[in-house]
Amino acid sequence: MNSIQNEEVMLQLAVTALLTLTAVFCLSCTNKIEAQRSSVPDARYPGWRTNTAKRSIDLGELMSGGPPRDGIPAIDRPTFVSITEARAWLREREPVIALEVEGEARAYPLQILVWHEIVNDEIRGTPVAITFCPLCYSAIAFDRRLDNRTLRFGVTGMLRHSDMVMYDRETESWWQQFTGESIVGDLTGKRLQQLPAQIVGFAQFAAAHPEGRVLSRETGHRRDYGRNPYTGYDDISQTPFLFRGRRDERLPPMEKVVAVEIGGRFKAYPHSITRARRVIHDRVGPQEIVVFHSDGAASALDAGDISRSRDAGATGVFDPSVDGRRLQFRYEDGQFVDAETGSRWNILGQAVSGELRGRRLRRITHGDYFAFAWLAFRPETEIFRG
Repeated sequence: MNSIQNEEVMLQLAVTALLTLTAVFCLSCTNKIEAQRSSVPDARYPGWRTNTAKRSIDLGELMSGGPPRDGIPAIDRPTFVSITEARAWLREREPVIALEVEGEARAYPLQILVWHEIVNDEIRGTPVAITFCPLCYSAIAFDRRLDNRTLRFGVTGMLRHSDMVMYDRETESWWQQFTGESIVGDLTGKRLQQLPAQIVGFAQFAAAHPEGRVLSRETGHRRDYGRNPYTGYDDISQTPFLFRGRRDERLPPMEKVVAVEIGGRFKAYPHSITRARRVIHDRVGPQEIVVFHSDGAASALDAGDISRSRDAGATGVFDPSVDGRRLQFRYEDGQFVDAETGSRWNILGQAVSGELRGRRLRRITHGDYFAFAWLAFRPETEIFRG
């Protein structure tokens, strides 16, 4: 290769390098411009630094629920009392969200959650968010860890399909409480891991976990704990509050359902059936399940005084197999008895007497929700008809 050819090759390499550097520079500038645009506050949401340009929903679906951002204050520094101490102000049938992590059990009374809706807690090193949206009767617990960071949640004051929209304080992304998915902001598309939790009566929790801890009324806020601010809302003849979605005609909107998601399949069991039958053996995809429904837990949204509300019952969903043996259950005197050993089981899936005493059924994550809410977010749900 002569000197002229060498010069031409060197010139071409130089031009290529210059073009590459120019492209990288332009891309960097574009990214900076887009970042600046996304960081500009949206005038429609004063006080927020949420990146509303990144979202998975139409912002028109969001509605004000009345209170402003943090007008319903989350509990960030929860304290707990013993079962004995809680008995001074918590009646036996009052509903609590029961959550157990690595052997430690805690109860979160709905008489407190109805005023705060979110508790940011930590159990055995696991950061958790216990959430309750009264308008959907959705009590859902989440792991607050996401992509090597721990999030803290608050209440936006907005609703979508009548369900609470939460926000994380780290990025101010907005999250759908019902699904645990970020719907607006930098974390759009991310989803929190749901933890198996149950609404049960306080006495049921106390019997199952005598060393368990109960969320204290000492929250740092002054609220009329024990009073239901949504008197009469838990009524099948009611109309959902601020719900603009399509009505699913398969069930009355305010009928409660026991709902599960297993392997991408959704199934709902109306309380009118589960309460009448008490035990339902079924299969969702390849998974065999058993649904329990017992008395012993009052509704949080019936009477003005929660302790005087009607008994709505408590539910549990479990894998009915123990050591590879499938058990068949029946309801008897407030407990569940398996036909194979005669062992008696409680609503939390614990064997309390008999051959299998001390054993536990594997919990299937489930919830008790108003039908309109579950079907709004899971329209492909199969309805159990008995």
